[in-house]
Amino acid sequence: MELIFNSGLRLSDNMYKPLYCIERPAKSSKIKAIPLFLIHGYGSDENDLFSFAEGIPEQYHIISVRAPYPMEPYGNAWYAINFDAEKGKWSDLEEAKISRDLLHHFIQEKCAENQLDINKICVLGFSQGSVLSYALAFQYPEFYHKFICLSGYINEELAEIKADIEGYRNIHVFASHGTQDQVIPFDWAEKIPSQLNALGIDHAFKSYPIGHGVSPQNFADLLEWLKINN
Repeated sequence: MELIFNSGLRLSDNMYKPLYCIERPAKSSKIKAIPLFLIHGYGSDENDLFSFAEGIPEQYHIISVRAPYPMEPYGNAWYAINFDAEKGKWSDLEEAKISRDLLHHFIQEKCAENQLDINKICVLGFSQGSVLSYALAFQYPEFYHKFICLSGYINEELAEIKADIEGYRNIHVFASHGTQDQVIPFDWAEKIPSQLNALGIDHAFKSYPIGHGVSPQNFADLLEWLKINN
């Protein structure tokens, strides 16, 4: 069963960014459904990570979200990535922060609408969606339980770390990266364990001999991690 919704948040008097999603309700009614939000990468859409749905445990209510900025000729982005001859590759942090906050409000809204377990909110992001997931975790740690961050990195300019880090101790993170990744270099991801350790965030970090993607072993490992951190 696939449900489709279109929701949004008014960010200012002259800005309205709708968010679109597709859903797979939990298959088990024995316990309160656990929300799992899928956050796709740059140039993709809500259908990309939704292929994971069949392998996710039945107690999870899966919501795959489309990023708010459309790209040409197709795909969507959470924020622009610009290429400049002088500055090189750089991210639009203003757009990223708008998406971070928009996504947070959308998640809270969807959990309330579907009466999901707000104490176990899980976010799974890939690539740019992973970068945004870290930003979401650092900005709103008290609202979340688990983050699965695939093929991403922690953008320290976007990750606004709170002075009081006690709130981060309730978060659990599964991070993974391909050692042959040509989109987001592996040495960027190698910094993640020390960055999370500095905040006291419980985490697992896995690497695989692949490029920018998710291998069958990577998927099996994240599923096992989900069971342990249920």
